[in-house]
Amino acid sequence: MKFNTGRLKRAVFSSANLPAAIAFVVLLVCALVADKGNREVSDQLARADVLAKVNIIRAKLEGNIAGNLQLVQGLVSAIVTEPYMGQQRFASLARNLFEQKSQLRDIAGAPDLVIALIYPLEGNEKAIGLDYRNSDTQRMAALRARDQRALVLAGPIKLAQGGRGFIGRIPVFVPTAGGGDRFWGIVSAVIDVDRLYAASGLTDPDLDIDVALIGKDALGGGGELFFGGDNVVAGNPVTAEVQLPSGSWQISAIPKGGWPTAPKNEWLLRGLMALAGALVVLPILVAGRLFGERQKNDAELRRLSRRLELALEASGIGVWEHDIVSNELVWDDRINEIYGKPAGGKTRSYDDWALAIHPEDFERAKADFDSAVATKGPYSSQYRLLRPDGTIRHVRTRASFFQDINGASKMIGAEWDVTGDVLLNENLLRERRLSESKNAELNMAKARIEHIAMHDSLTGLPNRRYLDEMLAETEGRAALLHLDLDRFKQINDTLGHAAGDALLVHASKVIKASVGSADFVARIGGDEFVVLSHGRDDDELSALADHIIDAMRQPVDYLGHQCRFGVSIGIAANSGVDAKQLLVNADLALYRAKGRGRNRYEFFNEELQSEIVRTKQTADEILGGLERNEFVVFYQPQFDAKTLEIVGVEALSRWNHPQRGMLAPDAYFKVAEELNVVALIDRTVLKQALDNFERWSRSHLNIPRVSVNVSAKRLEDSDLIEGLRKLAIRKGTVSFELVESIFLDENDDLVTWNIEHIKGLGIDIEIDDFGTGYASIVSLLKLRPRRLKIDRQLVTPITSSIAQRQLVSSIIDIGKSLGIEVIAEGVETMEHARILKELGCDILQGFLFGYPMDAKAFKAFAQSRKWLAAS
Repeated sequence: MKFNTGRLKRAVFSSANLPAAIAFVVLLVCALVADKGNREVSDQLARADVLAKVNIIRAKLEGNIAGNLQLVQGLVSAIVTEPYMGQQRFASLARNLFEQKSQLRDIAGAPDLVIALIYPLEGNEKAIGLDYRNSDTQRMAALRARDQRALVLAGPIKLAQGGRGFIGRIPVFVPTAGGGDRFWGIVSAVIDVDRLYAASGLTDPDLDIDVALIGKDALGGGGELFFGGDNVVAGNPVTAEVQLPSGSWQISAIPKGGWPTAPKNEWLLRGLMALAGALVVLPILVAGRLFGERQKNDAELRRLSRRLELALEASGIGVWEHDIVSNELVWDDRINEIYGKPAGGKTRSYDDWALAIHPEDFERAKADFDSAVATKGPYSSQYRLLRPDGTIRHVRTRASFFQDINGASKMIGAEWDVTGDVLLNENLLRERRLSESKNAELNMAKARIEHIAMHDSLTGLPNRRYLDEMLAETEGRAALLHLDLDRFKQINDTLGHAAGDALLVHASKVIKASVGSADFVARIGGDEFVVLSHGRDDDELSALADHIIDAMRQPVDYLGHQCRFGVSIGIAANSGVDAKQLLVNADLALYRAKGRGRNRYEFFNEELQSEIVRTKQTADEILGGLERNEFVVFYQPQFDAKTLEIVGVEALSRWNHPQRGMLAPDAYFKVAEELNVVALIDRTVLKQALDNFERWSRSHLNIPRVSVNVSAKRLEDSDLIEGLRKLAIRKGTVSFELVESIFLDENDDLVTWNIEHIKGLGIDIEIDDFGTGYASIVSLLKLRPRRLKIDRQLVTPITSSIAQRQLVSSIIDIGKSLGIEVIAEGVETMEHARILKELGCDILQGFLFGYPMDAKAFKAFAQSRKWLAAS
């Protein structure tokens, strides 16, 4: 028989190598899977590394922007309490913000959306006067902030004063007297783009990633790219959201040069897998050829396989073996590299490990190892190594207890270098502490700004805003003392504002020294103070008010001047009213105290409440009466002292009240003054008087002129002369009676101008109530009135008092010497008429000849001429 030896050899070779071929295929598949997994892990690690760096930049951006805007919020709080502050005050507050570490470039205040306040002013002059509504680049953001009543961050944008910035616009709403609020304007804070980028690490030259920011004007990921290149967005970047006060940005990043195409350890892993495959396949090949020797080498093969399995299980970064009994160590080359030892497989001792550990970490590392040995449990530790070259490395190690077939106890494990992770964590910890420190500084700055916003800068007392908060929290019995300094304005005008400030500081000290420690004292206006007291009854409140009034009476020396002033106090207790009404009640009591002579105190009570209700009712009725034309004119005739012919008539206002009948001015004039409608009543009287005067002229009733009272408010009207021109008054037919108190030696410029133009229109000027006010001979010379009217208080006593008669005679002589006609009012008897005629008085007016009467009655009276018979 002939054998085919070649086929036999191939069969023997095929069957001997089949396990090796199967193992090779299996290992190849595992290698491909492992290679793919390694790529995925490498990609994930790379993206995680980039994301960690992105998160640091994101946190810095959010912290810096929030910090800058928090500083500005304090300034907004100050504006709410001082909505009419000027540039100097604004700059003073803003300057404090720039002393903090920030990226603020400038801060602008835009009342009614027009920039009028800015700091710093130098270099930003071009921005003054900018109207956001006329700016295409800034209009939408400003209006959005106003309409949404929320902060809006816009940018980056080109600035009118040059450069670029992000602009945070904060709408400002200030409280109104009605309890609501009104839109004041916008406070804009410009954050410098370049400084923000630098402070957040975006422009760090050592940054090893490319970064892009998307979402201009805080529009998020759907917005416009404003930092970085399109290559970042198109390069499969890592992204994160930068949260802003009014929206967000999207931050994207990729490594510089793009993502790595292959893992760094790709060839090392492949080499290890090839080595592992060789270690697996070659023994199988040897086993196939040396099957007979399998039993002999089986124990050694299991020991090697187990060692390899544990090393792979411990991650294979650096593998070591420690004989617990002999303290011998077996390190692979990676362990030697970590410890700075030469490679070569040399057996190590316990001292090689112990002496390499940093002295400060040795006891802990030894305790961790001894504990694992004692319990034969898993070993895990982390410590520092002090390498021979002086460098320090952080390592982490893990191991398991193992007992070989000979019964020897060992620890087999792995160890790897974690220095990079430790340094990264330390850096993150430093950044966190820095951020916390910065937040603490911001909180301190905010507290300082809030203190400024809640306190008066001159006296250091709480201000009106602080008082409102205290009133909102007030519970139980409480009382308010509203204080207003008497004669303060005269001292302030005479000695200057510095003196006024010194007196205000003195007054605040007096009040603080007078009240108790539980009382709250605030300055709420120019020379107004408030004391909020708890637990005092009315007697105690009276004693407190008396003490403050007495203390305020004491003279104060200012630069050698003895300054004396007083204080008026209104007191209100919260008997069934809320805290805000309490302040209103105290203010009303203060008003009464001032009206009753000042330098005193008054309590708010039911009588005052009733008076307020009556005054309010009267005020409403006056306004309604003006709308319904209820104010009419009565006329009192004036007579020539010699011939007793009518030489004029005085037009007097009357209120034809629908329920109370015909009312004289003393029933409504004070309330009308408070309503500021006296000028309107004056115009009504003048119009009716001119209409009736025209009718009398057409009826051939020979009335030479009509006199009309004109209030001080009417003389302060800038449109008075223009209105009088439209009436086309005939020269010499109308006289304006002005109360004497108007004519001080130093008149208001507008009043003086109006009086001169009134004369130019042919209207005579008369001084009413002469002898009871402040007019002087100098003011008579300046004014040159056509007539003056002696007050009835001076005329009435002349029948019984020689001194009074001489006084009236002197007034008449003064008038004669200045060419001024003299009218005497209050002529009630024929004796009055005779004496005044003898003294040289020109015109008489009084009840002797006729009472005030309406237009119809006066016409009948003038036509009847009955007064001649009666005289």
